[in-house]
Amino acid sequence: MTIICYFSAFFIDTENLYANELRKFLTYKKLEFGGWIHGGATFNPSQSGGYNGPVIFADQANHFQLNQLNLFMRRPVVSAGKQWDFGGRFDFMFGTDAIFTQAFGVPAFDVNTGAPLKRSNWDLNLCCASTRTYGIALPQAFLETYMPIGNGLNIKLGHFYTPTGFETVPAPDNFFYTRAYTLNIGEPFTHTGILFNYQINSNWLILGGPLTGSANGGWDAGWDKQLRNWNGITGFTWTSDDKATSFHLSGTYGKTSEQSSEIWGFYNVVLRHKITPRTQIALHHVYGHAGGVLLNNLKYTNVVKDAEWFSAIVHVYHDLTDNLAIGVRGEWFRDQDGFRNPSPFRIASATNNVNGVPVSYAGNVNSVTITPADYYNFTAGFNWKIARTFKTQWDFIKKLNIRSNIRYDRVDAYKTSAYRPFAGNKDQILFSLDFILPF
Repeated sequence: MTIICYFSAFFIDTENLYANELRKFLTYKKLEFGGWIHGGATFNPSQSGGYNGPVIFADQANHFQLNQLNLFMRRPVVSAGKQWDFGGRFDFMFGTDAIFTQAFGVPAFDVNTGAPLKRSNWDLNLCCASTRTYGIALPQAFLETYMPIGNGLNIKLGHFYTPTGFETVPAPDNFFYTRAYTLNIGEPFTHTGILFNYQINSNWLILGGPLTGSANGGWDAGWDKQLRNWNGITGFTWTSDDKATSFHLSGTYGKTSEQSSEIWGFYNVVLRHKITPRTQIALHHVYGHAGGVLLNNLKYTNVVKDAEWFSAIVHVYHDLTDNLAIGVRGEWFRDQDGFRNPSPFRIASATNNVNGVPVSYAGNVNSVTITPADYYNFTAGFNWKIARTFKTQWDFIKKLNIRSNIRYDRVDAYKTSAYRPFAGNKDQILFSLDFILPF
């Protein structure tokens, strides 16, 4: 018995020693591991076909979905000082949101000619096609450095989330479960290339860099296709002295693909202002242009023309308490030529070409519809840090965020016949409940 106790104590001490050494190593190397779990459900009383029309992210009607199990490893770099610093980040995402976060910037068919293309091999086919809804994405994989030049230059090299826009892909960075159409189809999710950030002074930050790997003008690129197609991103952010107001302008510009010199570009403007310490308003506008695209929709059949899209959004958020916040969002999005917003978007995103024939593992491609249209959505809801409200001592759930939203969508066809993408209706109401648990 004495011998057993001795060996037990030895192994416990040894295990603790290794654990302590690992913690010391990670602390010394400044390596951080973390992530979040995000899941929820939407109730759609007018939908029985499984999809919430052209709404994506929370696109599954009337059942639970695990949207994001996101794991990351990073070594953050300093943002000021006189010393060089090196780091990077890698993200792994599993869930129903993966398909919208993958490097699908090389579509199955050329947007200008309709010719079949070889899609990127970065993260499109890692797993789970048989489920139709779940998948894996690798949305970020980049190296980063801080160079003590002037006020400090930050450089990212690799695959990273776009610095443009207001809403974003990672669930913890958004107030609402559903996203605006503007994020869904009006602007990029990710880029591959180099991104420079330079802080001119406490008020002004400029950004820019070259982008590659995409047949959609530098959007949502991978690593192994379209590497001779170079695009650019640039922009700036101004912040007031009291940090209550900021103005951001950025955009991308360049050729559509290696096969096409047609221009693909967009810009977006974000104005944010803290009306009071507890109340914030954000105004967001996007305009996009794609030259000479091949259109096949309810208005155009095999027509090549320039396509445009634009939007206007207002967000208002108010903290009722430290643990409870309410918000509203109103949006108008115009897909002027019926190029950007297929419904259901998931089926279109999962489309591949098999011997030149479009096939989608997410559903029947013949069920996908699109047309020139104006889209409107109004969303209201709350965020509740439930564990903090009840002063739960369990550290694991102290960051748990419960969100409940109600969303109204309506579509009006633009200069064409009526369009009804919401299960045969022009509008719909969604009731949603979801949770986010960072760790």
